[in-house]
Amino acid sequence: MRHIRLGVNIDHIATLRQARRSTQPDPVAAAAIATLAGADGITVHLRGDRRHIQPRDAELLRRTVDTHLNIEVAVSGTALAAVRRIRPDAACLVPERTGEVSTEGGLDLARVRTAAGRAIRALRAAGISATCFVEPEERQIRLAAALGAGSVELNTKAYAESRGRRQAAQAARAADAARLARRLGLGVHAGHGLDYHNVGPIAAIPEIAELNIGHAIVARAALVGMDRAVRDMLALLRR
Repeated sequence: MRHIRLGVNIDHIATLRQARRSTQPDPVAAAAIATLAGADGITVHLRGDRRHIQPRDAELLRRTVDTHLNIEVAVSGTALAAVRRIRPDAACLVPERTGEVSTEGGLDLARVRTAAGRAIRALRAAGISATCFVEPEERQIRLAAALGAGSVELNTKAYAESRGRRQAAQAARAADAARLARRLGLGVHAGHGLDYHNVGPIAAIPEIAELNIGHAIVARAALVGMDRAVRDMLALLRR
């Protein structure tokens, strides 16, 4: 049976904590529960504005996560320097815009080619696997390969926000992009907007090895607990 890895993004555990500038809920504790429930890895986004995950969180996660730690980060800035020092298993380069609610789109590698190339080289020199979060487009995938990334994470926002035939078309688009990425020797991940109702068609794409899902799992965890929320998602992925 094919095994697709689940990376649980725990950013919004920290969002809840930061709402009161408190110490609870603790992202490190959430990561431990998610791991015990069967998650294959933990993902966090160390943003430049530090709106949720803090450097100390990332440092503690590096000491405690014994599966796979993935940190999302912009292509330049103090957060990237912190990631290089913390040395997670992987770092995913993402776009950031001041004031955005969440990541709004894939990284435009044509526009930030120089900075992205520099970041990828720096990450690889630190022993960190480099991923680029991109739209499922041929140009972006070919650029990621040319810049030396080890993998791409396909942005599934357009898929998640579509319905019916449009959603099916977006799933086909993601499948085409995944096939191209594998032909180019890239690992293939996907994420953004995936939830318990729409994850199936994306999880069924054979070339996709990893899904990173955060908000949907944390939202369910608020009602039923992190253990149950992770196990429910894993059950869907194993079908």
